[in-house]
Amino acid sequence: MVVSDAPNGGGSSSPPLVVEQTNTLGITKPISLAGPTDADLHRNAELEKFLLDSGLYESNEEAATRREVLQRLDQTVKSWVKQLTRQRGYTDQMVEDANAVIFTFGSYRLGVHGPGADIDTLCVGPSYVNREEDFFIILHNILAEMEEVTELQPVPDAHVPVMKFKFQGISIDLLYASISLLVVPEDLDISHGSVLYDVDEPTVRSLNGCRVADQILKLVPNVEHFRTTLRCLKFWAKRRGVYSNVTGFLGGVNWALLVARICQLYPNAIPSMLVSRFFRVYTQWRWPNPVMLCTIEENELGFPVWDPRRNPRDRYHIMPIITPAYPCMNSSYNVSASTLRVMKEQFRYGNKICDEIELSKAQWSALFQPYFFFEAYKNYLQVDILAADTDDLLAWKGWVESRLRQLTLKIERDTNGMLQCHPYPHEYADTSRHCAHSAFFMGLQRKEGEKGQEGQQFDIRGTVDEFRQEINMYMYWKPGMEIFVSHVRRKQLPLFVFPDGYKRNRMSRHISHSAEKMGEDAAKSNLGSSERSVKRKNDHEMLDEKLGKPEKRASISPQRLVCVSPESCSSQMSIDGTKGVRLAKNAGTKCEIKSSNGLLENGISTEGAYVHLSETGGVHPKNDSQNSRCSEVQNENGVDRNKAGEMDLDCLESAETASSKSLSNCKESAVDMDQRLDNTHNFQRTEYSDYVPTASSQALNCEGDDDCVAHPDQF
Repeated sequence: MVVSDAPNGGGSSSPPLVVEQTNTLGITKPISLAGPTDADLHRNAELEKFLLDSGLYESNEEAATRREVLQRLDQTVKSWVKQLTRQRGYTDQMVEDANAVIFTFGSYRLGVHGPGADIDTLCVGPSYVNREEDFFIILHNILAEMEEVTELQPVPDAHVPVMKFKFQGISIDLLYASISLLVVPEDLDISHGSVLYDVDEPTVRSLNGCRVADQILKLVPNVEHFRTTLRCLKFWAKRRGVYSNVTGFLGGVNWALLVARICQLYPNAIPSMLVSRFFRVYTQWRWPNPVMLCTIEENELGFPVWDPRRNPRDRYHIMPIITPAYPCMNSSYNVSASTLRVMKEQFRYGNKICDEIELSKAQWSALFQPYFFFEAYKNYLQVDILAADTDDLLAWKGWVESRLRQLTLKIERDTNGMLQCHPYPHEYADTSRHCAHSAFFMGLQRKEGEKGQEGQQFDIRGTVDEFRQEINMYMYWKPGMEIFVSHVRRKQLPLFVFPDGYKRNRMSRHISHSAEKMGEDAAKSNLGSSERSVKRKNDHEMLDEKLGKPEKRASISPQRLVCVSPESCSSQMSIDGTKGVRLAKNAGTKCEIKSSNGLLENGISTEGAYVHLSETGGVHPKNDSQNSRCSEVQNENGVDRNKAGEMDLDCLESAETASSKSLSNCKESAVDMDQRLDNTHNFQRTEYSDYVPTASSQALNCEGDDDCVAHPDQF
């Protein structure tokens, strides 16, 4: 059994040994070989203390429990394989030699897991033990009978088939790979290409997690610095709401690859420096230029690798982050235009805070301030998922969540990218319901920089109906499994999405977000925030008075569509600010409209119920009495859209793209490059038609004070 050698405590703050790199890691030479200054060492000690105080490291007791669980799991799969070998009539010697091996990958293998994190595991078995029956049926039944195992959930239809469960309270994701060997050696080298002989693509994908983790650790100059930096940035991504592969953001392996590339570019930097350089580089990165730790190589096995020249599907990847192990794949194919926009905003936010930290104007805690998603938009889509009990909800929610990204893509497609979605990766639950419930939310706004006509409408009823139909094709559907998609205004958000069960004061919200406004000084930001808050309050009072409301209404939930079964509901949807979801009941259906208080409402009309955008760019319901008062949807929580400061990475991206175009005007030396922040940064956008992912890929040589020159044959 292979177990991670991850440390359980905080990293050492002792000064690192700075050496000249004799072996270049990555497809280009480093940007800077500079080591830390005394100020860097001080900031690094503060960062490590902050991570430790934030509870990101597990205790020795939990680490021991994980090791015990892995040993028990290893014994279980070994016994399972021996049992199958005996049942199939193999000799006694074969039964004695029969073996299966457990490998770890993901955060546990990389050494960046925290308390309560799951363990990604892979079981490698012999050629005569298959996945479909032996793993998902026989082993599943063995695990189901064990008292230590709970919440057992097989997912055989996933892109990477997996069995999820808890073993003594530790969450386990277990994959299976059957390799072309009759006996699996205990010391199997999974990084060797021979394990890929005569296996199918699902097996390749299952093996790839372990192979990628091992390659990452081999391709970074300092493993401990890499681990601390990755632990820090994963924590940041979760706080800022951009950590979720299934939702269309980035998952653990994606963040690991991005951090590893920064470690290659700054091989002598310590974690505090690497965090700052991370945001500095990726704030200016010109996607879809790919991030790669090594060159993409072919192999005689013939598995497809990421290559936009030959694979048309690869040309549509907008944020390619390429895995370093054969077959090299794009690990971030789930990213959409909307989620990339959100991540770029957060990169700019992180870059701005890190600049302030280096100037001693901010502390590390400022970087990890949570993103107040429910204060960032004025319009949201609410996706409610219901089931009869918690077990059904677990399976049903997993299916719906894995398809939520499709709703974002469909809205982008059907509105030509004019209506932007911000899916939020956190789930919420209304505990006051009598049935099992989970909810996800998406922020809505018009595409920035685009001027629409006054009264422009977005009708997404057909889009949502198409999404619902695909969801209801779930082959394991049971009565009680329902999904509802509603439009809610910010003032209508249900209280269960707020941590303390109530909404924050609007004035405090503006003050807290003033630190995130880029390009403005603190005094100006606070003054402007206060003025906007007063103005909006007056606007709401005037609007309430005009509509004859004695007082502002409490937050209400949108109307619900109550259905006997998913098949019985084939309703259309559009956004309306006063009624939530407008639904047209088809003849013969058994649908009822219920408001949040449970009272039936009749005569629901779809007339005029479209998404209405004002000339200023806001998303509004069509309501003639309010059109003149609708204001622009603003991102009141995130960063502004001003361009980030120029930086000196003149020599980086053109080499990273491996384009055949030549580079010029690179004047800065490798060491000085990282210290001068006011130089112009000239990127060249990748043209996929010119991309050459082979050993002849263009590299860049920056030495001393010489110009930066592209050398096609450097590698």
